[in-house]
Amino acid sequence: MDIDQVRIWATVSVIAIGTIAPAISIGFIGSTAVKSIARNPEAASKIQTAMILAIAFAEAIAVYALVVSLVVKFVA
Repeated sequence: MDIDQVRIWATVSVIAIGTIAPAISIGFIGSTAVKSIARNPEAASKIQTAMILAIAFAEAIAVYALVVSLVVKFVA
């Protein structure tokens, strides 16, 4: 295996792992927020605000993985 193949496999691995974890966590955050709103509809605005903030933080992990994969592909 030469260095180009190793670089491609590393890029694929970083993207795969870096997008699966945020996708699972965003799904969990969304389902938990919907359950919470169903139990207490009066607190929907507070729950929705916290949910959007948590989803943004989880999505940031995927962006970091994208940056790392681009660095691995083009720099390393």
